Amino acid sequence: MAVLNKIRQRSLFLILIIALALFSFVLTDLFKNSDALFGGSQDVVATVNGKNINRIDFMNRVENMQRQIPNSTSTQTMNRVYDQEVRRAVMSTQFDALGLSVEQDQMKELLEQNFSSYPEFQNEAGLFDENKLTEFVANLKTISPERALLGNFQINYDEWVNNENSIAIGAKERIYYNMVKAGVNATLNEAEVDYLLENSTRNLRYVYLPYTTIADSLVQVSKSDIKAYINENKKKFEVEASRDIVYVEFKEEASLKDEENLKASFDRLINGKLEFNQNTNDTIRITPFNQVKAEDLTNYVNYLAESDENYNDSFVKKSALSATVSDTLFNLNVGDVYGPYKDNGMMKLTKLVAETTVPDSAKVRHILIPYLGANRAAADVTRTEAQAKVLADSVADVVKANPSKFPELVTALSSDVNSVPNGGVYDFHPSTQMVKPFSDFEFQNEVGDIDVIQTQFGFHIIEILDQKGASKAVKVATIAKKIEPSTETIDNIFTEASKFEIALKNGNFQDIAKELTYDVKPVNTIKILDENIPGLGTQRPIVRWAFESGTKVGDYKRFTVPGGGYAVAQVVKVTKKGLMNPENASATALTEIRNKKKAEMIRAKITGTTIDDISKNQNRPTGTATAVNMKNPTISGAGLEPKVVGVAFSLNEGESSGLIDGNRGVFMVSVTKVDDAAKLDNYQAIANRLSTARTGAAQTKVYNALKETAEIEDNRANFY
Repeated sequence: MAVLNKIRQRSLFLILIIALALFSFVLTDLFKNSDALFGGSQDVVATVNGKNINRIDFMNRVENMQRQIPNSTSTQTMNRVYDQEVRRAVMSTQFDALGLSVEQDQMKELLEQNFSSYPEFQNEAGLFDENKLTEFVANLKTISPERALLGNFQINYDEWVNNENSIAIGAKERIYYNMVKAGVNATLNEAEVDYLLENSTRNLRYVYLPYTTIADSLVQVSKSDIKAYINENKKKFEVEASRDIVYVEFKEEASLKDEENLKASFDRLINGKLEFNQNTNDTIRITPFNQVKAEDLTNYVNYLAESDENYNDSFVKKSALSATVSDTLFNLNVGDVYGPYKDNGMMKLTKLVAETTVPDSAKVRHILIPYLGANRAAADVTRTEAQAKVLADSVADVVKANPSKFPELVTALSSDVNSVPNGGVYDFHPSTQMVKPFSDFEFQNEVGDIDVIQTQFGFHIIEILDQKGASKAVKVATIAKKIEPSTETIDNIFTEASKFEIALKNGNFQDIAKELTYDVKPVNTIKILDENIPGLGTQRPIVRWAFESGTKVGDYKRFTVPGGGYAVAQVVKVTKKGLMNPENASATALTEIRNKKKAEMIRAKITGTTIDDISKNQNRPTGTATAVNMKNPTISGAGLEPKVVGVAFSLNEGESSGLIDGNRGVFMVSVTKVDDAAKLDNYQAIANRLSTARTGAAQTKVYNALKETAEIEDNRANFY
């Protein structure tokens, strides 16, 4: 009691002590993270040429993009938005320097170009009405941050403003790149040089001693040689920060006992059984699968049997069935049931429902309308899925009313590069050639039918032009259950992973894994923003942990694996940003360093001064090469040798070179014939070709050059 009384008497003192301790803890954490204390990059995703990309704005854009591309991972979406924001910041620097702007009248035209097809902005005559657009934007601002319907998607005021900014930036980019392209056209002098490089030729006679004539073991390369080579070629050996790890995976996989139990559970569906139904609080009898009527199969398979694969009420060829059971299923009598059997990670029970005949091949034409996030959609595709559907439906209406317009709409709209040159036509092909929704339409409908079908590539407007042949197809109903680990199996896997992790406290990762017969998998050069770990899939937690300031070589940790299970990972190597170390650089540098030393050794043993002398003294054959040109500096029998060919073009006919250190060995060449191309009267056609090639590549090359020279501080790893 005396002690308690003293504590009560000094309660204020104790409270002060605790407060000071907590304050000290907070200060310590803040000083560890100076950005949190002094501002810094805490709310800045990146800084580009002095301009900050704000974290909150950035995250909002990522969220909006994620809604447009739901199948993309958060990291993929983040990287896409980051690239857009960096591009915007890099180009903004150029726009500001040049004074480029989009004036109000130009902006009105741009908005009309982008939104004239939306019914919300059209008058009774179907024409674009600027007043309606103005009213729509004003309403968005009034109800902000709520969304309003536009076409088949919803948008709020901030998203609209961001969209307007993107349109304006796009217009500025077009102006900027048009100015750049206007300045990269080839001159007639450049065209003449290109013509001469390609058409002026030399016939050569040569001898060369390959570097391979000296064994690598005879050439000593020291660590200092590699360091010197790295310093001489710094750009070639610059590396990002990276980590090497090893890991052991503990998969939550079903045991043999789990499979047998699942197989036994199908008995209720094969033989029928009385069961208590909790929903109806009544006892019901399960109808045997072979007695279920065709019209009841969807309900039976999808709901009563709770199949993990829904019933597909369509006919398929033998080739569409699983190869392991196709012969058996194809030869069943209608109404027969086969199984349970194991197939593709599932236990299945299959019934043959019906037989028929379907075309062997079909000929179609189509127009593909992609959208943002669709497979293989080009980088410049910005329309949403809803916008693509509206466009596809309108195109379908046009070609149904007038099929003759199909070819011109293919050229104007289709993104399928394989079929556009053929007017969108795919000649006769089997049902297995196209993706399933596309194939179902062309083989289950009649010649002349036209409709819009969606696949992972976008929306297809398809017309069936012809069909050939007919053969047997079957309709099957399959009850499928995923083979999954039981609770007992999952608990055992957790125990295994935990025991391994505990054992690592007193032992070596590799040794303990070997003793327990676990497979150790290495993963090298993981970058700070990587998302996937080979073998484990998406694993940002492992990457973030490996790059944390407190994680060092030898540290290990257990992680949950997507899909079930665990991985125990260990960091085995930390590589800092900068120049590659000699050990890692040796794989690239050794060959070139050795070849340089071999060239010196070869030169030292050569005593002759002519091609024939060297050929005789070194017991090497002479070679000839005809019509060698500077644009493709290849020597027959020796390969690509630009330095050797360059020297040869500096010689007159009959002259010989000295010793030349080439790519594959030491050479001596003589020119046996000089054939300079005859000058043309006009080089304009060549200049046009060069100009087209340059302007086509200008946009990408210019931006990459601007980005490379920009000052970019990337803080993404702090947030993702």
